[in-house]
Amino acid sequence: MIQIDGVDYLTVDEACRMLGVKPATIYAYVSRGVLKSYKQRVGRMRLYRRDEIEALRRIEATERRSAALEENDRAEEGHMPEAEAWMGEL
Repeated sequence: MIQIDGVDYLTVDEACRMLGVKPATIYAYVSRGVLKSYKQRVGRMRLYRRDEIEALRRIEATERRSAALEENDRAEEGHMPEAEAWMGEL
């Protein structure tokens, strides 16, 4: 973690660990406007605000819980769960 003017910033690797995703996912979030990246003063490395990563992690956790509840409701109604819900990442 890097602190600049009292604000905590993360590298892409640190952000990936916090969110449990790959760098390509972080870059996709930035290109879609879900997450902002900040240019480091020197070099090409981009940084990500820790508070924004934590907020995104909370949003993703809420969405996963909602999807799981929805999937349970569908299963109780006799619907087969979608493969992604039980297969995991390949």
